[in-house]
Amino acid sequence: MFSITVRDHVMIAHSFRGEVFGPAQRLHGATFLVDATFKRVELDSDNIVVDIGLATVELNKVLAAFNYRNLDEEPQFAGINTSTEWLAKYIADQLAEKISEGALGEGAHGIDAIAVTLHESHVAWAGYERALRTAG
Repeated sequence: MFSITVRDHVMIAHSFRGEVFGPAQRLHGATFLVDATFKRVELDSDNIVVDIGLATVELNKVLAAFNYRNLDEEPQFAGINTSTEWLAKYIADQLAEKISEGALGEGAHGIDAIAVTLHESHVAWAGYERALRTAG
């Protein structure tokens, strides 16, 4: 499997519901280093996984939609515990939608999977990987 990874970051505030979260039940901030990895079994006709420039731009657009925001106040996150794991899935799903829309170029329709990792710190991170079923 071939892969490329692009990286960005996002700064958010949020809180959690549930005793398991301890002090994180209170409003707190987080800065995540975000890696988005695009995977495919075969390279496209240009011998690439995906255009790195387009992948970088589209990851930035996905993150810009909630960067510097309190997720507790954003309608798309209403009633959701926006854990690191859940946010990784949300970002992967948004990137899959971008691929489906053609925002990463026609060659991106051959991508087999996306993996997103959110690094909370140098010692802790979480991720989500999903298969893609795209036309092309």
